[in-house]
Formats: sequence, structure tokens, C-alpha cells
Amino acid sequence: MTRFDRTLSDNKDFQILVNLLDEDLRIRDGDEHSFYAQFNTIESIRNVIVCYIDDRAIGCGAFKEYDQTKVEIKRMFVLPAHRGHGIGLNILRELELWAAELNYPECILETGKKQPEAIRLYQKAGYALIKNYGQYENVENSVCMMKAIL
Repeated sequence: MTRFDRTLSDNKDFQILVNLLDEDLRIRDGDEHSFYAQFNTIESIRNVIVCYIDDRAIGCGAFKEYDQTKVEIKRMFVLPAHRGHGIGLNILRELELWAAELNYPECILETGKKQPEAIRLYQKAGYALIKNYGQYENVENSVCMMKAIL
């Protein structure tokens, strides 16, 4: 059975999945990893989704407020053995639903050019490319996207 739990960043399963995500990103990002890592701390994230199949955590995602009208999608990850089955898309939909319940009309996110599967996922979910925002403004490897959810 598949379930999507709403939780906080202190959830142990979320922390284990984020550690696996960071290991993957360390390889993909190479020398740029430390730059990105500073923006991906999880201590203050209050909106986390963990996906379970038969009580085993297999994926996660989170969001945090960016401003009064937007949340930023963060820490999206699915275990490699479970990719390609719509889990990431469903986690993203759960995050969007939660953000909409909290009256945020838009979601934004940043991913990297070295993560083409993530870019495809977000495009499939209806996200459109936008100008790089905030700390990613002049970062060549960053891809920023947005979606209206309300």
C-alpha cells in the first residue's frame, strides 16, 4: 500500500532520504555542491511529505515559504528502484495540494541542469521556466521554474 504522510523535517525517514539525495547531488554537482548545499538545510522545514510503500520510506519532498504568495519546493527525492512509476509526480502533487490549502497561489523551485530527469518531472507537472531567482540569479547550472496552483 502506498501512502503520503505529512510531517516535519525532524522525521527520521525524511532525514535518511535527504542524506541519500545529498550523496547523489554531491556527485552530480561536483565542485558546485557546497554552494547549493547551503540553501538546502532542512532544520526549519515544516512542510514535508514522505511517501511509503508497505511502510518503507521510498521518497520525499518538502516546501518552505518563499514569500507571502509563493512556496519553494525543496528536497525532492525517490529511491532509484522506485523511479519511473509516478512517485515523484505524486509527491509533488501532495506538496502542491498542501500549499494550496495554506492559500499559497504559486510554487517555485530550483533544480540543476545536471538533473534532466528532475526537469522533465517538473515540466510534466506543469512547471514553466522562469528567470533564476534569489541566490540562483547568476548561477549557470541552475534552472528555476514556477507553477500557479490556485
